[in-house]
Amino acid sequence: MIIGIEAQRVFRVKKHGMDMVALELIRNLQKIDKENTYYIFVSPDIDRECLKESQNFKIIEVEGGFYPTWEQISLPRAVKKYKCDILHCTSNTAPIFAPCPVIITLHDIIYIESLNLFKKGATMYQRFGSLYRRLIVPIVSKKAKEIVTVSNFEKERIKEIMGLDNNLLAIYNGVGEHFTKISDSKILHTTKNKYNLPDNFLFFLGNTDPKKNTPNVLKAFALFNKRVNKKYKLVMLDYDKDALNLILADINEEWLNDYIHLTGYVPNTELPQIINMCHIFLYPSLRESFGIPILEGMACGVPVITSNTSSMPEIAGDAALFSDPYNATDIAEKIYLLETNKELRDTLIDRGYIRSSLFSWLNMAKEYNKLYLKQQ
Repeated sequence: MIIGIEAQRVFRVKKHGMDMVALELIRNLQKIDKENTYYIFVSPDIDRECLKESQNFKIIEVEGGFYPTWEQISLPRAVKKYKCDILHCTSNTAPIFAPCPVIITLHDIIYIESLNLFKKGATMYQRFGSLYRRLIVPIVSKKAKEIVTVSNFEKERIKEIMGLDNNLLAIYNGVGEHFTKISDSKILHTTKNKYNLPDNFLFFLGNTDPKKNTPNVLKAFALFNKRVNKKYKLVMLDYDKDALNLILADINEEWLNDYIHLTGYVPNTELPQIINMCHIFLYPSLRESFGIPILEGMACGVPVITSNTSSMPEIAGDAALFSDPYNATDIAEKIYLLETNKELRDTLIDRGYIRSSLFSWLNMAKEYNKLYLKQQ
């Protein structure tokens, strides 16, 4: 069987959620399937070392420029050239006119629930992406042979909003094996120096996407830090000073500037070190289809605060402290509870190790492999 996998962005340096899922899927498929032929279709970029060819896995760099033209024109041509029996599109969208049956991983339908064109904080890239997906996903979903999403919550949302049911299943994401408790102080010290990390800090893994709930997290941190006499700093990724200052001015908490440490982009390989050094891991997102960072925090032995909405209770189980993401006071109270209740803190850490161990990229790859072979 000849299987094509769209992994358009895996060679870009600054990888995010869906890029990492595609990368881990391919790496783990290489471990379990030595018989079928795979063509991995990528866009040329800098980080070519992240993925290596093997005997039955060939990487095909496809030129095509802007993402819509790459996906709708260049990708179908490449799939036809290499005579693929099926094409797996890994990041929500797919060619409208594909030359073979298509499996789509539909991570979420947030862009259909509410159009992200005019929300404060959204970048132009995010706004265009929302519009493109809003237009394309309903079309390609009706034509797809199989649709996979990442949680039972999202599966029900897709049924409800899009009316899709047949050939719709949930396959959980995983957590990388490098997310673990690190005992080597030299490794931690190196990362601390590289990013100039403070001694006592909470870690917020958000970005400029409005769903990450940055304003309420900052409000909550302000309330908490006042309560503990400004004992902690907050480490954040993927923000520049100007974007941060706009939010602080909007929530009237400019004084927080002295208590927020911005690292810029951090490669996935170095995230475990930062998580290991934090006091509490904050992930009170407004809406998630899965929430991989929840498991990453747990696997590193850090207590996690997440949201009581969407997929997050499904993924976190009994191993996180849940907050109302729309209520900064509630988030602050949950932070303070973990600060003052050592028994609860230790319980969540122990449960987190167990919970995170239930999710693996290898298991995800096995489920996809079954799905591919089912199409024969």
